[in-house]
Amino acid sequence: MRGPDEGLTEEDKAAFDKADIHLCEFSGGGSSFRGKIYEIFVSDITDVSLHEEWIPPENIRVMLEAMERCDMKAFIGADDYHRDRITVEEAESLRRFFRVCVERGLGIIGSW
Repeated sequence: MRGPDEGLTEEDKAAFDKADIHLCEFSGGGSSFRGKIYEIFVSDITDVSLHEEWIPPENIRVMLEAMERCDMKAFIGADDYHRDRITVEEAESLRRFFRVCVERGLGIIGSW
């Protein structure tokens, strides 16, 4: 597990590139995306806000577990708010993003 002051390794960057992630302003190897766009969606599924300065790896694991249990297509389709703001492809990309974080022992640094 790495802390918020540690940067990504080349292997981390390659893992994000390989994961086929399509998110708003996703920078691939830099693993950055526009979290504000997805904050309510992620919070509704995981009960964790992306509006944190640092989300440690152990919290990312819990978030991924919640996302793994979620039927994204049904969740988005049943809610007018999310249906108008996020695609199933983006939801699946978020899941892949969190999976890479868990596999690599990474947390998320917020930048608001």
